[in-house]
Amino acid sequence: MTKPVSNSRASATKTVYAAFQLLKENGGTMALKDILERIPQRVQLNEWELLIYEKTGYVRWGSIFHFYSLDCAKAGFLVKNNGIWTLTPEGEKAMSKGADSLMEAATTAYKNWARENKKTKPEALDKEDEPLEVSAAINIELMESNARESIVDHIRRKGDYEFQDLVAALLRAMGYHTPLIAPRGADGGVDIIAYQDPLGMTTPRVKVQVKHKPDTSIPPTDVRALIGVSNRPGEAGLFVTSGKFSKDSTREARTSNTHCELIDLDRFIELWREFYSKMPDEDRARLPLHAVWFLGAAE
Repeated sequence: MTKPVSNSRASATKTVYAAFQLLKENGGTMALKDILERIPQRVQLNEWELLIYEKTGYVRWGSIFHFYSLDCAKAGFLVKNNGIWTLTPEGEKAMSKGADSLMEAATTAYKNWARENKKTKPEALDKEDEPLEVSAAINIELMESNARESIVDHIRRKGDYEFQDLVAALLRAMGYHTPLIAPRGADGGVDIIAYQDPLGMTTPRVKVQVKHKPDTSIPPTDVRALIGVSNRPGEAGLFVTSGKFSKDSTREARTSNTHCELIDLDRFIELWREFYSKMPDEDRARLPLHAVWFLGAAE
């Protein structure tokens, strides 16, 4: 006789599958905050799922969703990084077989991982009469997501030339010299020129195009234009945007004979965090960060 599916499992199956669908429809990568906002628009949630726990303030379906998403991450179906979720090829293949099959594959993969690493997982989800508490790992993920969103909002409020200065500051922290930062007005397709040494004797010399368009995907024509002005011997192109690049833009950069590197908002934030400690106070003040250390959950 088939064991009845618990309410928690049923809720997780539909919400996790909806998250995978959203990821696939949005190029494979999304902020956790955006996923959580869109899931209720895609699936119908009942009164039981919409209960808010008094102790934590979390809604039941969201807690269940996070709990089971850990299985998907351990299965290799998702990559989670500072509030950003990325759907892997394995995850896309698993979801192609349907919601129930996806959840079963994730659960099985987690059990195998746990067995190999001698880990145990709470069983509270199988007991409908017990309140579900959000684990430390989920709390950390939510805090990371909220932290990222505050950084995104800060960048969005910047002006075009303020974002250009952020890019120049990042390049300097990465060890580049930025003797030319375009003033206001026409720039000829190049906003920053970056050298690896003070005199620009070391190649490649990098020509940088900066676009502060948080709500826009950069088209391939823009990438092609940068490649066109960066195709001399010893030159390379770098395109930085506060938005995203279309798939055609990414393909344009990858297939070009001239090296052209693309940095979207997610990667910009990741690099800013990585090189923040190497910035002078003046540059840090353009996008100040504060590290907070707290006890996490053992993996």
